[in-house]
Amino acid sequence: MTTTRSWHEGATKHLFFTGKGGVGKTSLACATAVRLADAGKQVLLVSTDPASNLAHVFGVEIDEHEPTSIVEVPGLFALNIDPEAAAQTYRDRIVGPVRGQLPTAVVAKMEEELSGACTTEIAAFDEFTALLTDPAVHERFDHIIFDTAPTGHTLRLLKLPRAWSEFLATNESGASCLGPLAGLEKQRQQYQAAVETLADGRRTSVLLVSRPQRAALGEAARTSGELKSLGVHNQRLIVNGLMPDTGSGDPLARAMRDHDAEALQNIPDALRQLPRDDVELLPMNLVGLDALRGLLGESQPLAIADDQSMTAPGADVPSLSELVDAIEADGHGLVMVLGKGGVGKTTVAAAVAVELAARGHDVHLTTTDPAAHIAETIESEVEHVQVSRIDPLVETERYRQHVLETKGKNLDDQGRALLEEDLRSPCTEEIAVFQAFSRVLREASSKFVVMDTAPTGHTLLLLDATGSYHRDVVRHMKEANRIITPMMRLQDPKQTKMLIVALPETTPVLEAAALQEDLRRAGVEPWAWVLNASLAAAGPSDPLLTARAHSELAQIEKVREQFASRLALTPWVAKEPVGPAALRELCHTAARSAKNT
Repeated sequence: MTTTRSWHEGATKHLFFTGKGGVGKTSLACATAVRLADAGKQVLLVSTDPASNLAHVFGVEIDEHEPTSIVEVPGLFALNIDPEAAAQTYRDRIVGPVRGQLPTAVVAKMEEELSGACTTEIAAFDEFTALLTDPAVHERFDHIIFDTAPTGHTLRLLKLPRAWSEFLATNESGASCLGPLAGLEKQRQQYQAAVETLADGRRTSVLLVSRPQRAALGEAARTSGELKSLGVHNQRLIVNGLMPDTGSGDPLARAMRDHDAEALQNIPDALRQLPRDDVELLPMNLVGLDALRGLLGESQPLAIADDQSMTAPGADVPSLSELVDAIEADGHGLVMVLGKGGVGKTTVAAAVAVELAARGHDVHLTTTDPAAHIAETIESEVEHVQVSRIDPLVETERYRQHVLETKGKNLDDQGRALLEEDLRSPCTEEIAVFQAFSRVLREASSKFVVMDTAPTGHTLLLLDATGSYHRDVVRHMKEANRIITPMMRLQDPKQTKMLIVALPETTPVLEAAALQEDLRRAGVEPWAWVLNASLAAAGPSDPLLTARAHSELAQIEKVREQFASRLALTPWVAKEPVGPAALRELCHTAARSAKNT
């Protein structure tokens, strides 16, 4: 197989790396930024992922307000669009001018209205559109590379310029959650300019990154179609992580190559017409400049030490089924499966649900992920399992109709028209999804509900909305101790068990640990960790796979000793675990002894 890496040649002003979580967007975006800077270009690398790990990749702290110079790469600068920091700046800009001018109670109400997840998303989006349209940024940098959040979150980000442009153009009520419309002409122009920039193939290109997997390629195809509907046609496909032929004869390595070949043979038609680059699997994590430069170099030596050996992580690391034993003991409750995109949340959630159902329990398996693949993973109807999805579009329309039938019932024509206009705001979706989430929480009081969540950043916004609702209810009720809010259910381990899923690799473990701290700040204690797709647990003999497996052992021990009160390990499997039988097998498979190299 010939590996090509030509996507950086003839690069446009704006490069968006997007795709399903865990496909390697950050590594490819960082390697591209380094390559262009090494060629003498001035490059700005921007992360729009709420769970950004640019700091870990480059080994320097990345600023959230001003571009940070990557000193070892002249011409390269990096910037994180941090949603919370952006939200605070946004609130200060809106509320600051009226402090001291309006009554304290009025200012407090304004701050309360701007404290939700909707404001956080708008603020991050505001910075994103500024980078697309600011003449000073364009004059300073030859290329602006966006390392984006996983697909669902990114598609929403890319749709927002058009959504807000249309909303501002048609809103006649004089106000929105962006602030008073009278002062929004600058935003109106900025959002319209962003729409035009995204659609201009001479200025903007999108790199659809995928693994050679059915789900990832399917999502890339759907993303391609949605981008085209937004007018974004300049697209390219990068298939990352293809298993090379090392000549080892390892059955696991051979199965991986066969799996890759089958995935590419059945690539969706929507992707066949796109220019494509293939990138082979590497024996190490892409951290540090040498590794990044090697990714786009002429060769990729395995660099595996001759004396390297490895042992299995130990029989005392439980299988997923042993976690299900403890989940089952409470008889009902919500199991929330969380983590960064691409770590296998959907697979783990489906495996837990199928195992509980096999034991005779009624289970509702649902997802909040905009790019959900629950139905594809289950593949067929399973006795005792109900499958659903909290679809933002469906929930938003349901919420709109409910508000119009209740609050709008006795309004005159003008009042109803104003209410309908307000409900067209993109912020309406946040409220609708939160209400659907609350319904699922109530259902878990009498049965098992397993929830496959959206990638970390998106999920934290949902939890933030839950916390805001809780604080609002407690603030306005005289007998708060009689209230059971959704947040209180999430904080009770008898009612909700949070499973953090990660890969046994350096960066995913760090990201999962950061998620755990975010949950703890919200008063939620994670119940268990699941380290998924472990090569160390699969027992490879191929030198490349053994090198990757060897590097996992320290991470498994780190999680067990420092982070997880409960830990389960699932092995890497050559064939994607799809369908009830494969999911149950994954659930029950314990670590196999790994062979020494």
